[in-house]
Formats: sequence, structure tokens, C-alpha cells
Amino acid sequence: MTSYPKKIKRPFVVSVEGNIGSGKSSFLKHFQSQPGVKTYSEPVADWCDVGGHNLLALLYKNPEKWSFAFQSTVQLTRLNIILQPTDASVKMIERSLQNNRFCFLEIGKKMGALSPPEYVVLTKWYEWLEEKADIGLDLIVYLKTSPEVAHQRMKNRQRAEESEVPLSYITLVHDCYESWLVGDGQTRPHCPAPVLILDANRSLEEMFKVYEENLDKILGLHL
Repeated sequence: MTSYPKKIKRPFVVSVEGNIGSGKSSFLKHFQSQPGVKTYSEPVADWCDVGGHNLLALLYKNPEKWSFAFQSTVQLTRLNIILQPTDASVKMIERSLQNNRFCFLEIGKKMGALSPPEYVVLTKWYEWLEEKADIGLDLIVYLKTSPEVAHQRMKNRQRAEESEVPLSYITLVHDCYESWLVGDGQTRPHCPAPVLILDANRSLEEMFKVYEENLDKILGLHL
């Protein structure tokens, strides 16, 4: 008799997406105490110390020189997170491999920070991962903010690496998110999962109420 390996049941995977300063970290903190939920923040500390090199700071100072190294590192760390085993029934991650591919690689290409060969290498790596590994998402929660609100929040938190990030860059990130997750209202060709769009221009207290109102959807109990 031929034996087949048992299919491993993976958790319901939720990626919280949004601009810099949209409230992704607060979203994860709000849900981390929920039974059966495991949260994974963006590994910013890892990007700031890659063998002693602060790639995030280098990226902002000279994107043309450092985008390829930074995006390669981001892709590796996001892959590590999505493939980490967990007994939790819901796995919440801050941004995704799909975000890296269809948002930030496109930004790098548009800005000229990634050369055509560098862009092709990174997209080929993503295509290989998509084919060979289980990197799928079950829900995307898009915390939608205006670029102006996101930029002001970014300035208020005073992270050293972000001190010189202009509003024009935040606007570019916003536009890429809109293209990827909202589209023209009819088609979103590169959107890998259902999208729950939440207006995140509101205060933190108001957002906590919105999260509770959408609790079943966010935890995969009702889509």
C-alpha cells in the first residue's frame, strides 16, 4: 500500500498592510492577546543590523546604491516569518512577501533605485518562492491613510532612519498600495487574497472599536 504524507494544516494567515505610520504595529498589539493568535512584527531591527550594517538607514540615504541589498534582505526575512511553524490558528504578519513584490519592488523600479537587471532578479526570486513554497495569504487588512496623515505620524514617532523621508515618497507608497489593493474597483490582478479596507485616518481609540466590529472577519471566522 502506498503511503502519502499527511497534509499539514496551516493557520489562517492575515497580512496587515499600509503605509508608514498607518498603525500596523498597533493593530498587531491589539490582537496579540487573542486566543489562538500569533503575531509577527516587521523585523526592522534585523534590517538595521545586517552584519553590523544598517541597511534601512543606507537605503534612505542612497536608494540607488542600496535598494537591491535591502530588498533582498527584506525578502529573506519575510520568507523566514511566513514559513515559521506555529500551533496558532491565526497567524498575523506585518506586511508580506506579496507586498514586497507588488509594491516596494515596483516603487524601486519607478524611482530608478533598482536597475532593470536587479528588478528582474528579485521578481524571479519571488516567482520561484510562489511556486515552491506555501507563502499564501488568506486575508489582507489594508489600513488606508492619506499620505499627509501617514507622514505626520512618521515624523511624530521620530525614528532616526525615517528622519529625512519626504512626503513625496509617502505619496508614492500610498499610490502603489491603492493600485495593488484597491485597483479600479473591478480588477486587482496581483491581489492574492480578499481585502478588508479600513479607514485608518482615525484615532487609535476609534480604530480599536473598528477592529472589534470586524473581529470575526479578521480572525477568519466570517469572510
